[in-house]
Amino acid sequence: MGLVLRDLRSYPRPDLPRAPARELTVVEERIDAWARARLARMPRSPARVVVVELVVFVLKQGWACLFGALLLAVLLAARFWYPDDAVLARNDALTLAALTLQVLMLATRLETVREMRVVLLFHVVGTVMELFKTDVGSWSYAADGVLRVGAVPLFSGFMYAAVGSYLVRVFRIFDLRFDRYPARWVTAVLAAAIYVNFFTHHWVADARWLLLAGVVAVYGRTVMHFRVHARRLRMPVLLAFTLVASFIWAAENVATFAGAWLYPSQVDGWHVVGGTKLVSWFLLMIVSVVLVAWVYPPRPPGRADDVRR
Repeated sequence: MGLVLRDLRSYPRPDLPRAPARELTVVEERIDAWARARLARMPRSPARVVVVELVVFVLKQGWACLFGALLLAVLLAARFWYPDDAVLARNDALTLAALTLQVLMLATRLETVREMRVVLLFHVVGTVMELFKTDVGSWSYAADGVLRVGAVPLFSGFMYAAVGSYLVRVFRIFDLRFDRYPARWVTAVLAAAIYVNFFTHHWVADARWLLLAGVVAVYGRTVMHFRVHARRLRMPVLLAFTLVASFIWAAENVATFAGAWLYPSQVDGWHVVGGTKLVSWFLLMIVSVVLVAWVYPPRPPGRADDVRR
């Protein structure tokens, strides 16, 4: 985190030119345009520039989370307001609502076709895991509706897609670059081992702590460079993984409170999901990052990436 703060304090004068062109949606272009206008008008005050950068960071993070946030809102709305005697089962209504959100994001160009390909990949990876985990009793869904595969309602795939949507959009919106990124074949082997362990730990020794040590060894020296508006900031990639996993854990608590699914210990009454799930989400983050990295190959930072005065 110190890397980020130091870079913010060294932010250059506020009359910076436009950041290098990237593949941006209309909303992202408007956020950047707002920041340029603010920086052009304000006096040369580093503190005010930092405030603008932080506002842009929050707006872009919120934008990257859009699909997941809307899906959580739908889950909560169904929890409190969906009628029990409705003709359409609640799980089927959630599936149709999630599908509608996805179509609208594509139709309005709020999501790119390239991002959609990654989202579909997350659907497949997530659904396979869901089928197995529900079968062994790790968690369960309400057994209603017809839009499901076995005991897994189809809206569950959209929850994994929400994670994929966030990650792939962050890669693009913040133009992520990496110092000392490990070889992709190494990360692929690690991700495969993590994914397999989610299945095999039901029969053999759970290797999650060994795999966690492997993640630290593989990514420990990697630094992420990201552009908020005009200049790049830096953060250790393991810190970034931990922060994202923490937000996913918080979203999981909202989803289980909404009754999207329940762990065995929550059947008799909802309670906060245990903190040990953070490790699971951290490891699942690695699988997710590796999938995204095969679509957006990690690139090193270069001098041309920074906007000059």
